[in-house]
Amino acid sequence: MSGATFSGASRYVLDAELAQIVNVSMALEMPLLLKGEPGTGKTMLAHAITESLGMPLLVLNVKSSMKLVEALYQYDTLTRLNDSRFGDSKRDVSDIEAYIKMGKIGQSFTADRRTVLLIDEIDKADTDFQDDMLDVLDQMEFDIIEIDKTIRAKHRPVIIITSNAKKDLSDPFLGRCNFHHIAFPDPKMMRKIIDVHFPGLNGALIDAAIEAFYKLRQLEGIEKRPATRELINWLRALQSDPDFNPKRLKEELPFLGVLFKKSQDFEQASRLAQRRGRY
Repeated sequence: MSGATFSGASRYVLDAELAQIVNVSMALEMPLLLKGEPGTGKTMLAHAITESLGMPLLVLNVKSSMKLVEALYQYDTLTRLNDSRFGDSKRDVSDIEAYIKMGKIGQSFTADRRTVLLIDEIDKADTDFQDDMLDVLDQMEFDIIEIDKTIRAKHRPVIIITSNAKKDLSDPFLGRCNFHHIAFPDPKMMRKIIDVHFPGLNGALIDAAIEAFYKLRQLEGIEKRPATRELINWLRALQSDPDFNPKRLKEELPFLGVLFKKSQDFEQASRLAQRRGRY
């Protein structure tokens, strides 16, 4: 295994505990399961690891209807059928292997160099998918039944698994992963994140925007609270108006549609903005 260690990336603000669990997971060759609400940087961590360690990134976006075999490989029967009918392909239709295409896990196993494999939103999958997938990742091999061939990993990938905690994962699944919960950044950490994305931006604007942002997140009845990416986009919107005075955020909340994407959330935030404007 590679002796490289992860210590952060150019646009990813990393705390010491998270860096430690990433490096422990690589050393133990275990998947790292990340939980936390959307916008806490779970997915971006995998991108940061690829940047820091110079590894290719493969992303498996899990869907509720997905079968494990789709993540391993696909047998393109339709193309083979068309090739056999029309006979204008350069492929040998008797060679089934020519019609096997690797899925994301299969690609990580057959890659000529070590990769980062991001398995995103595992909680969307059913329990059988989760447990069977970890069997494959434990053994670092799987069978292609159509050609009676076993695919063994050339290099063990760095495996990052994310969950939005929408439903519980099985005990066997949890027992085979290292775990880290990424809490939503507090205002102090958020300021560090914003400084990375907006070097040199007016400090008064950043402070006023962060203060307003956290008040908006605390509104009662909000279904989808704005996340870090919404704050970044909101700052871009505020920055786009050269005449905007940060002090105005004490009285008005412009561009709320950048922060809130659901109608009832937008309406509730708008009511707050109207009340602030009357003070």
